[in-house]
Amino acid sequence: MEKELNIFTLKFGESVNIFQGILLFLSAALAGAINSIAGGGSFIAFPALIFTGVPPINSNAMCSVALFPGSLASIGGYRLELIEERKILPLMILTSIVGGIAGAVIMLKTPPNTFMELVPYLLLIANLLFIFGPRITASFRNRNAEKGTNRFRLLTGTIILQLFIALYGGFFGAGMGIMMLAALTLMGMDNIHKMNAFKVVLGSCINGIAAIIFISAGVILWLQACVMIIGAVIGGFWGAYYARKYDPAKVRIIVILIGSAMTLYFFAKVYLYK
Repeated sequence: MEKELNIFTLKFGESVNIFQGILLFLSAALAGAINSIAGGGSFIAFPALIFTGVPPINSNAMCSVALFPGSLASIGGYRLELIEERKILPLMILTSIVGGIAGAVIMLKTPPNTFMELVPYLLLIANLLFIFGPRITASFRNRNAEKGTNRFRLLTGTIILQLFIALYGGFFGAGMGIMMLAALTLMGMDNIHKMNAFKVVLGSCINGIAAIIFISAGVILWLQACVMIIGAVIGGFWGAYYARKYDPAKVRIIVILIGSAMTLYFFAKVYLYK
C-alpha cells in the first residue's frame, strides 16, 4: 500500500505520498490566495511543510521559493496602481533586494536547532503584527496628518524601515506584509489597493532574491517545492483577481485564528514535547 501511495518520486530520492502532496498543494494554494488579499500565507505553508516531515530550515527556505511565483502572479492584478507610483518603486525594490539578501544569508548560517527554537517566537511576533497591524498603520497615518512631515523625510524613513523589513523577510517571511503596510502608511500612502500593490511587488522581490540564495545553497527539496509552486500560482492569481470582491477583515480573522493555533502548536512542540 505504501508503494502505491508514493506516486510522486524524484530520481534523487525524495518521495511524497499522495496525502502529503494534496496537503502541500492545498496549503500553498490557500497561502497564495490569502497573501494577495490580506497576507499571512506563511502561517499555512510553513506548518504544512513541517507536518510532512521537512526540516525547519528547509521548510522556511521552501516557503520563499514556493510562494514567490504566487506573489509574482498577483502583480498583474495591481498593474494600474503600480503605474501611478513608478518613480519611487525602483528605489523601494532595490532596498528590498539588499535586505532580502542579508536576511537569507543570516538564516542559512543559523544552526537548525537554534532556528527551530526561534520559530514559535517568530510566529508570535508575526501574529501580533497581524492582529495589531491596522492600529499601527492608523497610528502612523494620524501622526503624519497632525505633523505634516515633509515627503523627503517620510520617504527616507520608509526606505530605512523597508531595509529592516526586507532583512526580516529574508530570514522569516511571516508578518512582513503587515510591516510593509505600516511603512507605506508612514510614507503617507492611504489607498489600500496601491498599498497592496507595493506589498505584493516588494514581497516578491524579497522572496525572489531569498529564493535564489536558498536554491544556490541546495536547501530546497524540489519535489515538495514543485507541488507547492503550482498551488501558489493558482491561489495567487485567483486571490488577486477576486481580491476586491472579498472582505479583507473576514480573511484577516481566519488568518489570525490559524496563526494563533500554529504559534501555540510550535511552542508546545519545542518546549513541551522535545
